[in-house]
Formats: sequence, C-alpha cells, structure tokens
Amino acid sequence: MADADENKVDDEDAAAQWASMLELEEKQAGDAPPPEGDVAAGAEEPMRVLNQDEIDSLLGFDIKKDGDTGRTDGIFAILDKSMTAYEKLPMMEVVFDRLVRQLSTSLRNFTSENVDINLESMSSIRFDDYLNSIPLPALLVVFRAVEWENFGIVTVDSSHIYSMVDILLGGRKSDRPVRIEGRPYTTIEQDIVKRMVDVVLADMSAAFEPLSPVTFHFERLESNPRFATITRPGNPALLVKFRVDMADDRGGMLEILLPHTTLEPVRDLLLQMFMGENFGKDTVWEKYLGKELRGTNIEIEAIFNEKIVTLKDIMSLKVGSTMLLDCTPDDDITLRCGGIPVTTGTLGRVKDNIAVSLHDSVKQKARDVQL
Repeated sequence: MADADENKVDDEDAAAQWASMLELEEKQAGDAPPPEGDVAAGAEEPMRVLNQDEIDSLLGFDIKKDGDTGRTDGIFAILDKSMTAYEKLPMMEVVFDRLVRQLSTSLRNFTSENVDINLESMSSIRFDDYLNSIPLPALLVVFRAVEWENFGIVTVDSSHIYSMVDILLGGRKSDRPVRIEGRPYTTIEQDIVKRMVDVVLADMSAAFEPLSPVTFHFERLESNPRFATITRPGNPALLVKFRVDMADDRGGMLEILLPHTTLEPVRDLLLQMFMGENFGKDTVWEKYLGKELRGTNIEIEAIFNEKIVTLKDIMSLKVGSTMLLDCTPDDDITLRCGGIPVTTGTLGRVKDNIAVSLHDSVKQKARDVQL
C-alpha cells in the first residue's frame, strides 16, 4: 500500500515538472521572432502600442523642442501645405530688391542721415499667427491697393519709431540704445510714422510698376493688432521683414504683410521667370507669335438673314420647298468670324462670283464693340 502511494506522488511530481517545461517553451517561443515561413503563411505580428512621447511627436506637439517655434512636424506640416510659399512667386524677390534700393535713397532724403536697409527674410505665415507674434508696442498701418481692391499692413516697431523721432526732431546723438517705453504713442509720433509710411508706399508702388501698375494708399493707423484685421485669421500671407539701420546705432524693423488674396490679381505675373528689368517680356517670341497669328487661316461667314421657325416647319421641309426670308436683296449682310460679328456689307457680284462690299473696316468695328 505504501508503494502505491509513493508511485502516485512520483507521477504527480513528474506531471508538474512536465507542465512547467511546456510553459517555459511556450514563453520562449512567444518572445522569439516568428519564422519567415509563418509570416509568409499569413501569421499576424503582435501589435505595438505607441507611448505618449511618440504620439506627441507624430502630432507635432513635441514639448522637448522648445527652441523650434516653426511647427513643421506632424499635423502642422500637413496643415501648412495649404499655404503658398513665396518661393513659388519668383518675381516677389526682385520686386522687393528693387524696393530696397529705392527706399534706401528715399529715407536718406527723408531723414538727411545715412540709412542702410537690408531684406531680412521673406516667408509665408498665417494671418492670425502674425498678429499674435507682433511685439508690442508697435504701430500698424493698413494700406489699400487701389487696382487690386484689397489691403495690406506695414508694421513699424517701437525702436524704429523712437529712432525716427530722435533724428527728425533733433535728438541728441548718443551711443546708448534707444529706450523702448510702454506708453501710448503721441500724435506727433503717429504723424511722423504716417509720413514715413507714405514714402514706403510710394516706393513700393514704383517697385511694382514694371510688373503691374498699382497704387498703395494710406488707409488708417492702428496700435492694437486686433483692429488691423484685413483678412480671415487662417488665410496665408506673405511676410517681408526689413532691417533699417541709421547713424549712431539707431534703427529698427519694418515689416510688410501682403495676404495672398491681395496678390491674387497679379499671381500669374508673379509666377513668371525673367531676366533684367523687362519682367519676362520676350520681344523676339512676341514678334514671331504675332507673325504666325496673322498668317493663320480662319473661316468667315456671310449671314444674309436669320429666321426663327418651329420644329414642325423644319420637319415638314422637302426637296423643292421654299423658305421666305424677311429681307430684300439690298439689306446689309453680317460677316461673322467664330460666331462674333466683325463687320457688315452689301451683297453684290464681281464677274461670276458673289461678293460683299464692306461698309466699315474690321478694326473700326472691333473698336466700336469694345466701346
């Protein structure tokens, strides 16, 4: 009896050891990568769960990148694709380079001091992001593009404003930096800024003149960015920053913001490539194209008369049927090209051919249609 009990205990111990060995083998098989044969047969790999840092990086909310304020990762990179980068408008760089040259001369005459202007940067930005990034206090000038029927903004920072006031009102020359005060701007300071921006707008009109004639007019002056809203907050805009340096370490920043809706009327012109000051005009190609157009064959129709009839009358027409027109042989005939009337004339005959004697020239007729 005792031997039977001992055999029973040995069997239970062996079964327990055998079960533990099977569990260990299954665990090792689960940790090991699946063989290629199993993957090819359609075996599913275990799903990997992203942690919070990986999710933030994917969505563009990586708080570790404190110095990176451009937000060009994750979902922000996808959203920013809707903005038109200024690199796609190659003419803008040349227009503002021209503005830098003209504005340097104009501000020298305006201040009677040496003025150096540098184009700092050109970038695309959302309008609401720009309003939130303006360092206050500052003055914002809203101007109107008359021919384009839209608006833009010129921003002058406080350092530039106080430097201009010191120079124009005879401030003492010193090496210490200009003190930036948090008080509201006086009427005299606002008037000086208005006169300076008028010079900037006049030069900017001249810079766009070879491309497209446009007149920029002063609209209003604002100190609160929220009162200078000229487009929807999410609309993209072109931001151009200028660094203005004057004598005795004076100067500041001058920024011009043009929404893409403002540039839309001349967007096709801004897209073209060019050499020199002709802004893309190729006289050789223009002459060749004009010569080829004048040699193109076109079809001219001489319309004697037109009459409106019913579908029943059309269906009843047979060989030998006669259709009466409400006109006489002396009535005028209309000449059409591509469905457009170009001139009129009188029906006649030259030898064995039917001819039309024109009353007006085609150029005169086209001029009358345009008027």
